[in-house]
Amino acid sequence: MVGFLNKYFQNCLAERRRRRSRLVTKDGRCNIEFGNIMYSDHFAFLADFWTTFVEIRWRFVLLLFIASFTLSWFIFGLLWYWIARNNGDLAWQTQQSNHTPCVDNVVGLTTAFLYSLETQTTIGYGGRALTPYCPGAVAVLIIQSLLGAIINCFMCGVILSKISSPKKRAKTITFSDMAVISPKNGTLSLSIRVANLRKTLMIGSQIYGKLLRTTVSEDGETIIMDQVNIDFMLDAGMDNLFFVCPLTLYHIIDKNSPFFEMAVDTIHTQDFELVVFLDGTAESTSSSCQVRTSYIPMEIMWGYNFLPIISRSKEGKYRVDFSNFSKVMPVATAHCAYCFHNIKGHHHHSRDGNDNQGFEVIDIDDHLNVTKM
Repeated sequence: MVGFLNKYFQNCLAERRRRRSRLVTKDGRCNIEFGNIMYSDHFAFLADFWTTFVEIRWRFVLLLFIASFTLSWFIFGLLWYWIARNNGDLAWQTQQSNHTPCVDNVVGLTTAFLYSLETQTTIGYGGRALTPYCPGAVAVLIIQSLLGAIINCFMCGVILSKISSPKKRAKTITFSDMAVISPKNGTLSLSIRVANLRKTLMIGSQIYGKLLRTTVSEDGETIIMDQVNIDFMLDAGMDNLFFVCPLTLYHIIDKNSPFFEMAVDTIHTQDFELVVFLDGTAESTSSSCQVRTSYIPMEIMWGYNFLPIISRSKEGKYRVDFSNFSKVMPVATAHCAYCFHNIKGHHHHSRDGNDNQGFEVIDIDDHLNVTKM
């Protein structure tokens, strides 16, 4: 029991260190902190108040929703109380026999607040009503009605924008937990699997990557978070992905690749972060979104390949088994990219696999009988 708890806490600490060392978390959030921002620059967030309100957390949106309406009701309730007091409508004030109130049945602070709420929400229970004998009260009624409409439009717009945010569509795009390095089509490749969990397509999808690392220039300058472009390909090309089923992306490790100098025994000692981006337009909402994830050296497995997850039944239906989405199996792979390209015999491996000519549904968990589509 003690050993289990010790291992559990060690894994938790290791996971926390991984999160702190990332620039981009696995779910796409940027782990960066801004410091020493000039106080005057904070007014830029107020100038762009719409984006500020849309990007704040839901708890603050709900707090702003409740506070904006409650405060407006209370402030205008004070105005109606002041109008009733000046006109002598309150219960504790002495009234003449021919006295005409500005608002019927507004005789105290509570009734003034209720009338303010009924006016702004257009409830109109019928117990309190404005009389036409106080021009100031008519002006307050017009102002409160206009201000209430503005608050309604603004808050509804903020909530609708947050609900329909493209970030929510990005939640249904998932990447594999690990990246793998293995031979593919006669080349050594780094592969990543991505899937669209919805049946609606992502139009015009493009996938690319950035390798972030600390480098030292020829002048001796240390460049933190130096960015190197990483190109990903599919068998069908790089652009206009038909993103209806899970896809396997691969980056060719050649002499121009930053992974060329790495090997199976050195890649986990490197200090870098591979950030992968997917840009596209949702078919159902026509909104553009970007999905991000990242891989650190401990999440790149050398000499492994993804298990197949797509099969076809005798009835002609395609089947995707997501239970094997991030599962891998070992394959014969050269221990370094230089050996793969320059030393004979290091890249000999089976390229044909086991064909399933009848496209029958097979047991995906059986590693000896895999389907190659």
